[in-house]
Amino acid sequence: MSIAKPDIVTPEQWRAAREALLTKEKAHTRARDALAAERRRMPMIHVDKDYRFTAPGGGDATLLDLFDGSRQLVVYRFFMDPDMDVYPERGCPGCSMYADQLSNLLHLRERDTRFVAVSRGEQEHLQRYREQMGWEFPWYTLRDDFDADHDVAEWHGTNVFLRDGDEVYRTYFIDARGDEALGSTWNFLDITPYGRQEQWEDSPEGWPQTPPYTWGGWHDTYDHTL
Repeated sequence: MSIAKPDIVTPEQWRAAREALLTKEKAHTRARDALAAERRRMPMIHVDKDYRFTAPGGGDATLLDLFDGSRQLVVYRFFMDPDMDVYPERGCPGCSMYADQLSNLLHLRERDTRFVAVSRGEQEHLQRYREQMGWEFPWYTLRDDFDADHDVAEWHGTNVFLRDGDEVYRTYFIDARGDEALGSTWNFLDITPYGRQEQWEDSPEGWPQTPPYTWGGWHDTYDHTL
């Protein structure tokens, strides 16, 4: 049975079509960079509540603990909760696809940024499922209203926080289809207040920046843990 497919053209026609599309793709890239620059200029909210989590392996953790010394924190609310039909065997299939797309998180750590997931499931089930699926990200259990206070009482969403000493600030939130583009080091850095921290970026004066392509590379040479 025949299926629909694109038109068949000559190599010359294909290259012309490719060049026409490339012009639009470059415009899209520039627009995305401009949006990230605007995002870096967003105001932020001071986090006043003393939120508590159960850490991997047990034990109490605060929101400050989730930074583990990093300056920026990305928190993904993974929907794996006791009221789900598939719990405790599995988490949300969409959240699981999100987790499958995560790049090596040590690159984020090299940029002073940590990624963690939080859910309402008990640690024994979160860690069993994480190992079953081959994921390496730190996964904490929610114990209070942290998710509801940050616009994701259920399902999924990604919040970003900035630490200044012991003070924590909420800087950004994205969910729904906005989540589906996340996963790479670059996408995550683009939603943080300091961005990729490279000199070509349009950032406010005083933002940390280094020459491009001088900080990343072989993850096994980094002096970091997840």
